[in-house]
Amino acid sequence: MSEPNWALSRKRQRLTERAQIIQSIRSFFIDRGYLEVETPHRIPANAPEPHIDAIASGTCALHTSPELAMKRMLAAGYEQLFQICRVWREGERGQFHLPEFTLLEWYRGGIDYNALMNECMELLFVLLPEGKLNRGGRTIDLTMPWHKLTVTEAFTQYASMDLNQALASDCFEEILTGEVEPHLGKEKPTFLTEYPSSLAALARSKPGEPKVAERFELYIDGLELANAFSELTDAEEQRRRFEKDEELRRTAGKTPYPLPEKFLAELENMPKAAGIALGLDRLIMLITEAEKIDDVVAFGPDDL
Repeated sequence: MSEPNWALSRKRQRLTERAQIIQSIRSFFIDRGYLEVETPHRIPANAPEPHIDAIASGTCALHTSPELAMKRMLAAGYEQLFQICRVWREGERGQFHLPEFTLLEWYRGGIDYNALMNECMELLFVLLPEGKLNRGGRTIDLTMPWHKLTVTEAFTQYASMDLNQALASDCFEEILTGEVEPHLGKEKPTFLTEYPSSLAALARSKPGEPKVAERFELYIDGLELANAFSELTDAEEQRRRFEKDEELRRTAGKTPYPLPEKFLAELENMPKAAGIALGLDRLIMLITEAEKIDDVVAFGPDDL
């Protein structure tokens, strides 16, 4: 008779907490009138992002996010949506990364990204009503309001070069992850806001300030937890951005992706809205004081 899988057995407490956290999240959104939805995991085309690679599945791909399908639902008249689902990204592996992980995404019509910041704070207060998070012997204060920092301010405070220099040198991501992120959210959660328009992705430009986008990322203890937008609803502008990103992918020698034509065709029907993707495994890791993401999933890729 073989030995029990003790490494898996030792995860019982955290996996129990994980289940409780997910149930609390579902209750949070259902109580606020959100509809829980399910969209396909295998799709013809993801958004062509330069730094995210999809995993092929026959002639299709596994989705890197349920974003495009959920926005099509917004365009069809669904006003408040949330989804907890598995997503896949090629080559993502490390202390805080899994190639298959769980995302919480929610979308709401009639709001901008400021309202999503409030919902993030309210969600964490429900999950941690004592208003604090313990990490490595330190206490992170979750009481509202949380810190806000623009990308320009963050690079000025923490980086070896300013934002414009980083963009011109094509090293924005390297400096953000290596020099800026480790300082964010150490005392209080931090919203990193106002990304340059060249990094707007699917976010709209800020009214009156076209050089920046209404996009934020949420950081706690130096770890990125969420990425959010006031959604772009201009189909022509979105197509131009997709085409530019696809050109960057091809220049880098990456697998060509088709454009998501059905999404682009329906985008003009989408109302003013905001949406957010939150890494659920990372959030659970923080709440349960785990050191690595493998501690809060039953099986990591190396366990199979």
